Amino acid sequence: MKKLIIDQDFVFLCLNYQYVIIKEIIAELILRIKNMAKEFTDSNFNNEVIEASKQKPVLVDFFANWCNPCKMQGPIVEEIAKEMENKAIVGKVDTEKEQAIASQYGISGIPTLMIFKDGKMVENFVGLQSKEGLIEAINKYL
Repeated sequence: MKKLIIDQDFVFLCLNYQYVIIKEIIAELILRIKNMAKEFTDSNFNNEVIEASKQKPVLVDFFANWCNPCKMQGPIVEEIAKEMENKAIVGKVDTEKEQAIASQYGISGIPTLMIFKDGKMVENFVGLQSKEGLIEAINKYL
């Protein structure tokens, strides 16, 4: 009968690796809970944006993770999502992942923010936008 020899360093490494993975998963879950803005994708864009805009205005932030102005726009969009929670729908489209939507709406510069109402795009902003300016634009469609 052979004896199984367990290397303590290997066990420690495995446990440490599991800890790191669990820590990353928890951080991602916290981030998703904290974020109020929805995530729009190719599969949900029609229902979550086009159809939903028939009930209330929808603000869509087209962004990419590598884009510095987008990183500055992100927290502003999150604040708007919290403030306008019952009045408007606010969400984001990652242009790297959702290239079909970005192409459909002719996104050539980011951040690009669009407001949809009654199933159509009614406002279009390119570049970093202020919270006040975006809220004022959304309020026109309430």
